[in-house]
Amino acid sequence: MPEPMYRVEKLWKRFPDGTEALKGISLELWEGACTLIAGSNGSGKTLFMKSLVGLVEPTEGAIFYRGKPLQEALGQVRQSVGLVFQDADAQIIGETVADDVAFGPKNVGMRGKALTDQVDEILRRLELYSKKDTPPRRLSGGEKRRLAVAGILAMGGSTVIMDEPFANLDYPGVVQVLQLIRDLKKEQKTVIVLTHELEKMLGLADRLIIL
Repeated sequence: MPEPMYRVEKLWKRFPDGTEALKGISLELWEGACTLIAGSNGSGKTLFMKSLVGLVEPTEGAIFYRGKPLQEALGQVRQSVGLVFQDADAQIIGETVADDVAFGPKNVGMRGKALTDQVDEILRRLELYSKKDTPPRRLSGGEKRRLAVAGILAMGGSTVIMDEPFANLDYPGVVQVLQLIRDLKKEQKTVIVLTHELEKMLGLADRLIIL
């Protein structure tokens, strides 16, 4: 029987003040699927996202990645899984769009023509090539989310997890993000979207999980 990409078993998180979140969550996330994880604000969606990549330790329960305990697979997770935060500005650091996409590959030693070619190819795929010399602060909200995904793809990421990707976007921005998700699905990437605006995603999601 095939192994799910993620298997989550009875996940709980308790904070020092007694607050509880993620109360006994058990679920599976499958490679190649577009999974919508829905819940109201405060339901623990962002906490769950951070748990999937080891940024938050659960109080109880376990997470397995490709059959291995998460802590044993963190190197693989951090190469393959990328996060797009609700505030995309928080993860954009380059002075230009091209600089931002190049940051990750540069840090693993890519240089010269190989770097330029990779950045240009990713920017074309994400329809950002015409903005390559633009400061990221001048991008629209939808374009900033595309830029965050470009950085993930430039590092060879195969899984994109998006936290409230429609937050603070106008209608054109929402359309851009929906098209981005369609494009990722066409490329057979694994897409996990955490949002309380599930009506925007129902037509694209392969699975729906409600926290």
